[in-house]
Amino acid sequence: MSFLDFFKTVDINQEVNRCRTTKGAVLVDVRTEDEYRSGHIGGSRNIPLAKIDNAVNLLHDKNAPIFVYCQSGSRSKTAVSKLKKLGYTNVTNIGGIESFQGQIQRGKR
Repeated sequence: MSFLDFFKTVDINQEVNRCRTTKGAVLVDVRTEDEYRSGHIGGSRNIPLAKIDNAVNLLHDKNAPIFVYCQSGSRSKTAVSKLKKLGYTNVTNIGGIESFQGQIQRGKR
């Protein structure tokens, strides 16, 4: 990693498109259940950060590409770290839904 890598920003819009075109990819929203119901990216699974240790019961393939987002990117960063400690090998923090320009879905999972 170079010094300039610290200044790179993630574009959630590009990353959602990459997720949707990647075979076997999973899009994970780590916000609370209430936040998820109030608006989420279509096709995402809600695994709140507080329950991320239970991911092994929900995400069975530890080598699958997993794209993680939250509100601003902070919780997703923490979730990525925790998922990697649980043995997931292909996890990406794609930032916060607040920067997402696509359609938002409302309601339950």
